[in-house]
Amino acid sequence: MTSKTSATAPRQIAVIGAGMAGIACARTLAQAGHNVSVFDKSRGVAGRMATRSTSFGTFDHGAQYFTVRDPRFALALETAKGVSKPWSANSVRVLDTFGRVAAAALPSREPHWVPAPGMSALVKHWAKPLVEDGRVELETQVTRIERDPLNKKQWQLRTTGMPGAPDAQHVFSGFDAVILAMPHPQVQNLLQNSAQAARLVRDIHHVQVAPCWTLMLAFPQAIQPNMAHLGPQWNAARSTHHRISWLARESSKPGRGGVERWTVQAGVAWSLEHLEDDAARVQSKLLKAFTEVTGIRAEPAHAAVHRWRYAQTVQPLGRSHLWDEKSNIGACGDWCIGHRVEDAFISGLEMALAIA
Repeated sequence: MTSKTSATAPRQIAVIGAGMAGIACARTLAQAGHNVSVFDKSRGVAGRMATRSTSFGTFDHGAQYFTVRDPRFALALETAKGVSKPWSANSVRVLDTFGRVAAAALPSREPHWVPAPGMSALVKHWAKPLVEDGRVELETQVTRIERDPLNKKQWQLRTTGMPGAPDAQHVFSGFDAVILAMPHPQVQNLLQNSAQAARLVRDIHHVQVAPCWTLMLAFPQAIQPNMAHLGPQWNAARSTHHRISWLARESSKPGRGGVERWTVQAGVAWSLEHLEDDAARVQSKLLKAFTEVTGIRAEPAHAAVHRWRYAQTVQPLGRSHLWDEKSNIGACGDWCIGHRVEDAFISGLEMALAIA
């Protein structure tokens, strides 16, 4: 007979991935009294809610903003008052290659929100208690999941890397459950390499996620508010240009500083076609397209590109998370539902609730 106490006793849980889904999952499990350890191969938390810092200011080179539709997400945001601010994107739809629009700014159907000073700030805020408690292992890549030899009902993780020692190898053991809060191809690879939870691998076989090349540009010759900004009068646009799908004036976002900066995201088809291209070639082509769309011909003082291999969900899983009770392995991420920031949060939350 299982007592109520043993059924609800704290569990040792590993969460692999420190993006929005992973941190939402980990913080919920920790609040429920479980002992959580978070692992991520990057140098910081946030995943695709990433912020790139430069001498000219920051760039949100991943997610650009978020909206709020689920009351649970709205409730969670109440715990981070002041971190996120409304962004009047003044968005238009670019209708042709040369940036001509059919109408003035399109009215936004719902508020656009951006954390300050960058998109990563929200995830960092929620991750702070875990970080301060020593529960987040950064620059640590999990390479294998296997049964703990000291307790066959538990799991251990083999990892490479740690801060200051990228070649270090380590084994973390004693986990009752493992949650993979990662892009689905990485989930597949890790589970296949570890020969565990074959059902989960089958369940995510149909998911499709597209890549995205991102261009970041800075024009310090235009500094707000003393000088009018360069180029068009809009601050964000969805483009039909064959290379570009989205443009945003970073300096129009609250708390971002006055140096004119733009983030440009390539379209799905173009990113896929040029996925393995040299970064310099991609930068040149996207810069040319940016000039065509915006009319800005000034030479940027800063230009850089970033390749996201797994950026936008094309075919989602169709449910919020996966949980294999027999193996005690789960998976979550925005790809389960869609590609919005809120999708990642809800996926991580419901993954945690399935355990807690």
